[in-house]
Amino acid sequence: MGYSYNDIEKILEFKTWSDRRKVDELLRIDSSMYCNMGTDSTVGEMRAVHKKSRNIYKAIEKIDKETGALFLRAMDK
Repeated sequence: MGYSYNDIEKILEFKTWSDRRKVDELLRIDSSMYCNMGTDSTVGEMRAVHKKSRNIYKAIEKIDKETGALFLRAMDK
């Protein structure tokens, strides 16, 4: 089953998934959002994806504090 941005909280609550699998799925969602952007994407669409990406990294931080913090710091550069 393919998960989307709207499934972040659901993914965080999965008890049967390892932390690694949760982080991998969240990163897959993030990369999918960026891959679906194109040269015709508006500035508003790019900002929306950037904001969603930040939310994904904050969710990753809930699972793995260090990794999530690294992603957030890299995003701020």
